Amino acid sequence: MEPREEIERQKNYSEKVKELTKNKELTYTILTMGCQLNENDSEKLCGMIEEMGYTKSENPKQADLCVFNTCCVRENAEAKLFGKLGELKRAKEERGTIIAIGGCMMQEKHITDKIKESYPYTDIIFGTHTLHKFPEDLYQVLKKHQKQEDVLDIDGKIYEGLPIKRESKYKASVTIMNGCNNFCSYCIVPYVRGRERSRSPKDILQEIRKLAEEGYKEITLLGQNVNSYLRVEREKGIPTSEAEGVNSFATLLKAINKIEGIERIRFVSPHPKDFTDDVIEAISEGEKIAKLVHLPLQSGSTKLLKRMNRNYTKEQYLKLVQKMKERIPGVTFSTDIIVGFAGETEEDFENTLDVVKQVGFEQVYMFIYSRRVGTPGDKMPDQVPEEIKHKRFNRLKELVEKQIAVRNQEYIGTVQTVFVEGKSKTNDELLTGRTDSNKVVVFEGDESLIGQMIPLTITSEHMWYLTGKQEK
Repeated sequence: MEPREEIERQKNYSEKVKELTKNKELTYTILTMGCQLNENDSEKLCGMIEEMGYTKSENPKQADLCVFNTCCVRENAEAKLFGKLGELKRAKEERGTIIAIGGCMMQEKHITDKIKESYPYTDIIFGTHTLHKFPEDLYQVLKKHQKQEDVLDIDGKIYEGLPIKRESKYKASVTIMNGCNNFCSYCIVPYVRGRERSRSPKDILQEIRKLAEEGYKEITLLGQNVNSYLRVEREKGIPTSEAEGVNSFATLLKAINKIEGIERIRFVSPHPKDFTDDVIEAISEGEKIAKLVHLPLQSGSTKLLKRMNRNYTKEQYLKLVQKMKERIPGVTFSTDIIVGFAGETEEDFENTLDVVKQVGFEQVYMFIYSRRVGTPGDKMPDQVPEEIKHKRFNRLKELVEKQIAVRNQEYIGTVQTVFVEGKSKTNDELLTGRTDSNKVVVFEGDESLIGQMIPLTITSEHMWYLTGKQEK
């Protein structure tokens, strides 16, 4: 069945569920684990669920429908899911709460087997390729009282036109591609999200224009490897509905930069091996494109990068950083680093510290390596003992925090363009926003500023946030 036909079919199921839930004040909760792609998927799930007559609640033990959108990148996500499922057993018994589990983790057979064995009261299991079928799955449970397992092992299609309930009224994420072809040896993503599949330029630009019309100011483009956007389609000669000359990631950035109403463009995540000169040019010339580049390092050791199947060396990474510093005025960097991958020696780890010292990252997302069943890394010899992993992690954390403290000082006295996101989570009397370099800034201001880009003078720093003030 073609995607458009399938979407219409699911809309019919949404209407059927809405009819079943008519005159009932039903609530739902959703717990999202993992990356921004998962968050974007959850917004689509919320859109579908609310179209079916449910209202969002923050109390899973009192909800009529509880949805888990899972991540399988790290082991602690499994423990978190199983703990939450255990907590819902009584709600299931007392209220008949419908429990649905979706996302990346459901693409792993050993996980779904454990859920069916240890948590048999789960009603719906759905995978990354069948999210669009949630209305049908829910209908089967409500109407026929049948448990649903809806997981595909093959690559799914791209479904346009799903309803979406966004968390923010001013900033939005837009998925531009699904899947990954890189097969990093530590990563399970290609096995659970499938191969690279790009959305058409026409659909992406249409979605962003609609967001601009609705008042959204900041857009984040999402993909496992955004700078390979449309590469597979070009290589295989697959036709796409080209729009406004968009045939690559660089040309997509340039086209979005022209959309009236959009004031800031971010993207995650690119891959260093695919970071081409035309993308660097697009960032440099695009006045709306944030000059913070998230450039995942993972390790500073060339030997370890080879074991990780990252396809670049320490020297190539540093050369790329230097090129961007020369060509993009005011560029800053954030990164991902894995500590303790199989075979990591003290020398390998020192190389990672060396790259951190040389680059001077604005933000470092640090992770202790977690073995994932089904990946090459899980079977590699020379696994690093947990004690050593944690000691190295702490050393990296100490270095990063020292660097951030120094870099934060450089902001004091400067004027930064800040996108005001809302009230501070810790103080209702203050507003919070982010700079181009993604630094959190807290300041005094009127609520009417929310959703605007404003200049703020940075007055002080507090490690994880800056303080600013408006000039009178």
